[in-house]
Amino acid sequence: MPPTPGTQHTAPAEALRRTEHDMLGDIDVPSDAYYGAHTARAVANFPLTGETLTTRPHLIGALVAVKQAAASANAEVGTLEGTLAAAIVEACAEIRGGALHEQFVVDLIQGGAGTSTNMNANEVIANRALELLGRQRGEYAVLHPLDHVNLGQSTNDVYPTAVKLALDAHLAGLLTAVAGLREAFTVKSAEFADVLKMGRTQLQDAVPMTLGQEFGAFAATLAEDEQRLAEVRPLLHEVNLGGTAIGTGLNARPGYREHAVEHLRRLTGIPTLVSPPDLIEATQDAGVFVQLSGVLKRVAVKLSKICNDLRLLSSGPQTGFGDIALPARQAGSSIMPGKVNPVIAEAVNQIAFEVIGNDLTVTLAAEGGQLQLNPFEPVIYRSLSAGLDHLAAGVAVLAQHCVRGITANRRRLARTVAASTGLVTALSPALGYETACAVALEAQHSGKPALDLIRERGLLTDTELRELTSPAALTGRPTV
Repeated sequence: MPPTPGTQHTAPAEALRRTEHDMLGDIDVPSDAYYGAHTARAVANFPLTGETLTTRPHLIGALVAVKQAAASANAEVGTLEGTLAAAIVEACAEIRGGALHEQFVVDLIQGGAGTSTNMNANEVIANRALELLGRQRGEYAVLHPLDHVNLGQSTNDVYPTAVKLALDAHLAGLLTAVAGLREAFTVKSAEFADVLKMGRTQLQDAVPMTLGQEFGAFAATLAEDEQRLAEVRPLLHEVNLGGTAIGTGLNARPGYREHAVEHLRRLTGIPTLVSPPDLIEATQDAGVFVQLSGVLKRVAVKLSKICNDLRLLSSGPQTGFGDIALPARQAGSSIMPGKVNPVIAEAVNQIAFEVIGNDLTVTLAAEGGQLQLNPFEPVIYRSLSAGLDHLAAGVAVLAQHCVRGITANRRRLARTVAASTGLVTALSPALGYETACAVALEAQHSGKPALDLIRERGLLTDTELRELTSPAALTGRPTV
């Protein structure tokens, strides 16, 4: 029986490291490590962010799916012996199931266009496959990270393919979260359908609306964002696997690409994965990442605006707008007793700021590529994956800990609607513009409600006022 992943070899206490070799010479790696020389050098070279591949299980799963698909395809076209292919496939299946993720230790940001990431995967898979064959880690004469696990591949087709698959998984999580927030706003829209309030433009009273309409607009804008996000996904499904170094397919046997992509469809459950018509163009093009980043920025900007609105509408509560009350989540001050802050909305604002900043990083990285390859996809992936995950988490928290607990300050809203000169706009067709303007100015100067002035002057009957100021008349739709 082969050892389970993570089993350590019996060895003298002093033999805590094994020696491996690469083109630069010998290097020691921990004896219990599944990674090898190339990974060890990358760990030493790139102590940059502290975020390793281990923090991105979607990328690990995507990388290993690519390797599994490649091994099966190579066996089918006759370039990889069946026993070796089976061991690689089994090792990949274990890792995709969650094993050995702690062995993916290179930093997310690295030079080399993702070569260190690719090598980390090659070495971990090779050493686990060796164990499955009854061999020791490091016996690369039997099964080699490059000659066998990386057969018919290059970092330049493996890494972009894996990044696209990983981003698709990250994006699926965000779509689920946005749908949940949209539903939360939809529920509140129905709850507040009969609550009249004043709409505002430029922070000034405008015309009446319902609080339900205001929250319905939040739901509608999120629905638009769901559509825009969904439109990006098919672009991520065009993968350059099989193009090898620059898209010419050098060192990949005819038929390998088609078999590999078909296996990848099966492993990922994405039936729409396709090869592009021009692999050379696809290998150097980062346009899909710019597109995704732009949509993420759109989502972040609109989400931040919603959070701004929620903070403003709940401001006060005594001296601000006070239209709504956000649920209290924690004490708001170490000095002011009773103060409660809109902390959930503030946190989501900050995530939005991060995503907007990341968009510039992605833009510069995509523009910075030269000729047949863009070497900056590691920072592109780090920026996009962080934005997708942070947005998904923020959206879920906003729905759960804020929106679902919002209440309407119904009495306050009724008073402000009755006192607002904005009501006069709804009455101006009946009063005439000049008369309506005079009433509005007198109301502002005297402090008297506009409706009282209209009654005092006998400009409209009570029946007419009730009809003209009904929720249906004021908001353009009947309340439910």
